[in-house]
Amino acid sequence: MLIVVVLFATVLLRFAIVLAAVYLMLPATRVCPHCAGDLTLIQHPVLRRLIPRVEHRWCLGCGWNGLVRRTLRRVPQSRVISRAARS
Repeated sequence: MLIVVVLFATVLLRFAIVLAAVYLMLPATRVCPHCAGDLTLIQHPVLRRLIPRVEHRWCLGCGWNGLVRRTLRRVPQSRVISRAARS
């Protein structure tokens, strides 16, 4: 029984390593890898629930579509707004 558990653990470890490698190979930018145009988000409610860290995007310029890593886009605030938020 111990051998079965060890073999199952190695299979799970291989699966986790492959998933991590595939995730890291996905582009993390919001620009097209072919033409450097802006990518438009294609919303998939099922994909968003199953894999929340991955987005499906489409390029309006060249027609490329594919999966990309979700990145946090921070909008820079002006100093006046950030000071008003602190007070």
